[in-house]
Amino acid sequence: MSTNHIRNFCVIAHIDHGKSTLADRLLELTHTLRKRDMKEQVLDDMELERERGITIKSHPIQMHYSHSDGTDYTFNLIDTPGHVDFSYEVSRSLAACEGAVLLVDAAQGVEAQTVSHAYVAMESELVIIPVLNKLDLATSRADEVKEQIVDLIGCEENDILSVSAKTGDGVEDLMAQIVKRIPPPADCSENSPRALIFDSTFDSYRGAVPTVRVFDGVFEPGMTARFMSHGGQREITEVGHFIMKRVPAKKLSAGDVGYIVAGVKQLEELKVGDTITTKESPASKQLPGYQEMKSMIFTGLFPASSDDYERLRESIEKLQLNDASLFYEPETSTALGFGFRCGFLGMLHMDIVRERLEREFDLDLIVTVPNVRYEVILSNDESIEIDNPTKLPPPGEVHEIREPMVSAEIITPSDYVGSLMKLCQDKRGSYKNQHYFSQDRVQLKYELPLAEIIFDFYDKLKSVSRGYASFDYEFMGYQGGTKLKKLDILINGDVVDALSVITAQDDAFYRGRDLCRRLREVIPKQMFEVIIQAAVGSKIIARETIKPFRKNVTAKCYGGDITRKRKLWEKQKAGKKRMKQIGRVEVPQEAFLAFFQLDEKKK
Repeated sequence: MSTNHIRNFCVIAHIDHGKSTLADRLLELTHTLRKRDMKEQVLDDMELERERGITIKSHPIQMHYSHSDGTDYTFNLIDTPGHVDFSYEVSRSLAACEGAVLLVDAAQGVEAQTVSHAYVAMESELVIIPVLNKLDLATSRADEVKEQIVDLIGCEENDILSVSAKTGDGVEDLMAQIVKRIPPPADCSENSPRALIFDSTFDSYRGAVPTVRVFDGVFEPGMTARFMSHGGQREITEVGHFIMKRVPAKKLSAGDVGYIVAGVKQLEELKVGDTITTKESPASKQLPGYQEMKSMIFTGLFPASSDDYERLRESIEKLQLNDASLFYEPETSTALGFGFRCGFLGMLHMDIVRERLEREFDLDLIVTVPNVRYEVILSNDESIEIDNPTKLPPPGEVHEIREPMVSAEIITPSDYVGSLMKLCQDKRGSYKNQHYFSQDRVQLKYELPLAEIIFDFYDKLKSVSRGYASFDYEFMGYQGGTKLKKLDILINGDVVDALSVITAQDDAFYRGRDLCRRLREVIPKQMFEVIIQAAVGSKIIARETIKPFRKNVTAKCYGGDITRKRKLWEKQKAGKKRMKQIGRVEVPQEAFLAFFQLDEKKK
């Protein structure tokens, strides 16, 4: 087929604006699936995706569309994730397309991730087709939301299409506009082969299989694939397209979206954003945009029972086969024993991985306090990066601790601007600017420390705005200037390394005080006194005490001399002292969740 009859596009939108539902209608109208195989959110094949109503992994699929003029077209649709944690996946998916359908909920309007993805699409010079969805809802504000879209991408109001992905109204017209507005891929079949990897999966029998968009040349079985980021070479045994499942083809030519089976044994060899060429006719230049995916959030995963350590290791290895962005390495904690230090793209990614490990592999896990990666400048001007507070060198060796900063974007009704600005200031945010999309729709821009937004920021944002505000952020780099200290939690004088955290010096007292109070509520009483302390360096800044169980040892004494009772009390006191020396306080999982519930309001 000529490239003139191919259209490569993706659907971008905020969470819950109807991407997966629109994809369902496109599959129905192109007869890609039989009616008996259709179900809601058919491209979201993961159980968690269907439960939460979000797309976690991008899903490409090929459809065949017959235009009203009798011409047949091939649509390659890439259904992208909408959450900020997966923004790099979205950017690579956009790089594989010539156009994008920008889907906006007619009731909710333009949201933060809508803006973020739209800007990435414009930077990639994609043709954007703005589409207004959910017009069948009684709460639809079509005219107002159209003004927001015009302000966002600078289109004409007549360019905005109106659909209802649920009922299918307007979807036929959308497909015709995809043919009309989105340009076909360039025919570069004569050039040296180049294909962009924008996703990958693991097959138990065939190894790691990259999902690619071919930009130049032709890929056929029998050729030798060469990965340009690391120079590895593998023989191509099969190529093909995605029509719900992998369908083999004779070749993949310029403009095609599909997969390449090359016997890659480890998913680490396939870097999202990398370029594949061939040994026979190697390309000289990589496709632009490749960068290593960096973990933003780090936490410890420990089995509740030490006997499950090997099972946890095997489970993480299996999970990583289909999630190359998951980083892990062995870790030992004095409080929790053997486990793994894991790196995630964000809090949602962490929550998804934890839930999959518990569900799919039947594990009972303890998750430690999440941390971000800090850049530490030592006294000798050497620079190191740490992802665990326990790795922080002694204070005398540290010249400065630099923390990761993000550029945050909040879109909210104007009624909540004051409350949201106060929230950002409480989180050590630095105001940049604001922009009004309409009379009552405002975009706020702040620079915030990543460490301040990973715990309860999103929940407070939704609470303050009554659910109307949306939030998006982008990593900026490391920044100094704030005095950061390591906050330790001690239980009966012993440091619980799994509860250590790096925090701003001005907030250390309030964090320590609140955490000690929370721990006093969740740690059960013992037969001896339990002392909980928060410390910065050698200085104790907060303390709480859990009183022991008390047994009335003098209950059996009726009358007699007081010395008899004193003797029993002294014996009990000595026993409690001895028990405190050898007794061990079990820290329950709720103690590690206490950090998520901290209210840092300075009282």
